[in-house]
Amino acid sequence: MLKNFLIIASVVALSACATSNPDVIQYRDTQRMAVIQDATILSVRPVTVDGSQSGAGVVAGGLVGSVAGGGVGGNWRDRQAGSVIGMIAGAVIGNAVERSATRQEAYEIVVQLRNGERRSVIQARGEESLAQGDAVILTTSGGRTRVSRAPAVVAPAKG
Repeated sequence: MLKNFLIIASVVALSACATSNPDVIQYRDTQRMAVIQDATILSVRPVTVDGSQSGAGVVAGGLVGSVAGGGVGGNWRDRQAGSVIGMIAGAVIGNAVERSATRQEAYEIVVQLRNGERRSVIQARGEESLAQGDAVILTTSGGRTRVSRAPAVVAPAKG
């Protein structure tokens, strides 16, 4: 019973990792004014953002490994040794699982602003495809910047 609970707890802890998908806006970013800059894409290249190591995978893996390893052997000494070995192996595996689960495919997008300055933004892959020469906008709010295709400019109606 305890073993099943620990396995479920570790899966829940690892699945709670946040995404940086540009199509998903965090609640804390709503109702905030953002600075928008017009730019043109100079280059787009795929990159991999390394996964996080918050320690949740180590703890969850260590707990599961300790419980599983403690069930091995007949006498107290064997169970203790199995528990320690299981905890170490579980912690190593849990860390690797967390790092792999939080790894993201992303793009490095180099843009040139209208004033000639160049900027680079690493952004998780979203639904929108961006390519060299595209007109884009950089939206910056709370120290975070995302790149998206520039909306079509519509001339004001003459009245």
